[in-house]
Amino acid sequence: MELNYKTFGQGEPIIILHGMFGTLDNWQTIGKQLSENYTVYILDQRNHGRSPHNDLIDYPSMAEDLYRFMESHWIFKAHILGHSMGGKTAMQFALDHPDMVDKLIVVDVAPKRYEGGHEHILKALLALDLSQVENRKDAEDFLRSHLPDEPESTILFLMKNLSRSKEGHFEWKMNFQAIYNHYQDILDAVHSNHSFEGDTIFIRGAQSKYIIDTDWDTILQLFPNAELETIQNAGHWVHADQPTALLNTVQLIFGAIIDL
Repeated sequence: MELNYKTFGQGEPIIILHGMFGTLDNWQTIGKQLSENYTVYILDQRNHGRSPHNDLIDYPSMAEDLYRFMESHWIFKAHILGHSMGGKTAMQFALDHPDMVDKLIVVDVAPKRYEGGHEHILKALLALDLSQVENRKDAEDFLRSHLPDEPESTILFLMKNLSRSKEGHFEWKMNFQAIYNHYQDILDAVHSNHSFEGDTIFIRGAQSKYIIDTDWDTILQLFPNAELETIQNAGHWVHADQPTALLNTVQLIFGAIIDL
């Protein structure tokens, strides 16, 4: 599978992986800043953005996608940064291919299994008949009426996945059916019989519950050299809530302070 991507800059490679419902566009601002010192690759994961659709979506398959991407672009070793679902892909990849990872940065996710919480969103998206949608407002109004408890920011975030085909019909960039079918796989823990011994930094939002103190023993079992950074005044979407603080933290990790 050939993943869609954008690349910026020159230097050691950094690969960035977005979370569920996201696209590479969510990370372009940070990616462009990092590109002052590095070659940055931002990927659309399978069934997201402009990458191909596939009936399967789980961490072994997404880690294999990353392996194929690096292989096809002659990237022998890279820093890997992943957020949420992308963080789990990054962890799985580091465990499967440790010699191909320099520094591993995992943003606001632990290698554990999570409880569900997005089923109602997926059901609403699948219930929307795009053949009956005449304009973007129709889709927005439908989602607002079917997701009354979701904040406006969530509706607008989901709407970024709506596009028009060459024929002018509305279509989703994401493969919501595959994500719904394999939602339990996305919630699943990262599995491996061995650990990743390389430098690993977990970054969490102070207002997020995705990484809690009791997760640390589980993290250290798989990533014994892990360290933890906390971004104040940030929830799960750390890169949206506190982009400058996150960027500064990542730059400190890489040892390349860039004046903003």
